[in-house]
Amino acid sequence: MSRFDSTVAIVTGGVSGIGAAITRRLVDEGAQVFVADVNADAIAAVPDTFGPQVAGLRTDVTSEADMEALFAAAVERFGRLDAVYNVAGGSRPGRVVDMSLADWDFNIHLNLTGAFLGTKLGAKHFLAEKQAGSIVNIASLNSQVPMHFGSGYATAKAGVVMLTRNAALELAGDGIRVNAVSPGLVSTPLTGGLTAMPGVIDAFLDRIPQGRPAEPDEIAAVALFLGSTDASYVNGENIVVDGAWNTSGYPDLRPFLG
Repeated sequence: MSRFDSTVAIVTGGVSGIGAAITRRLVDEGAQVFVADVNADAIAAVPDTFGPQVAGLRTDVTSEADMEALFAAAVERFGRLDAVYNVAGGSRPGRVVDMSLADWDFNIHLNLTGAFLGTKLGAKHFLAEKQAGSIVNIASLNSQVPMHFGSGYATAKAGVVMLTRNAALELAGDGIRVNAVSPGLVSTPLTGGLTAMPGVIDAFLDRIPQGRPAEPDEIAAVALFLGSTDASYVNGENIVVDGAWNTSGYPDLRPFLG
């Protein structure tokens, strides 16, 4: 397949998990990719990991200065920009009554502010160049379904979906598409610590009709569809990719997390 021949994409969080799967699929379909991550060692290894079509920059997605430097470096390296994938995310769990302001801020800044900055700067580039472009934000099933100990993360991901819809409303007339993907449980390093706890994976699988977590590549497939011309009339949407989990609700994690 060559849907992304002669295109350039930025992928934040692009060296692990869902972000790495998106990066690999983009390369396989002909794109040049500029990745961002806070892991400087992983960024330094990007050419060896993904090949010569990929470059990267150590980036804190919550810093506007870092994100501006990322976009400038990507355009300088590859000469253009066609798509932005805002993937970087993480969680600090806690009950509402126990969560510190620092942990709340971590959830909001990493998940929502990072997506905001990527959306803002991607759109500004496309507008300045008078070109069409695509922005894909990775949200979560928790944008729709709450979970115990997840108020900060779920609130941030719900914000990502509304940011996506609002940006699409503002930018559609300029040929810029903004969409979101909301994964359910995915086998990544981010979820590995939780699902390794005794009994937790069974509690999740009891609620997932397809009976298994997703693989990162299954989320990447939907993200690439949204970023491609195959989705040329899809704008402002949030596609849930969860093995029908949204039909059954979230497991009660209190017995496992205290």
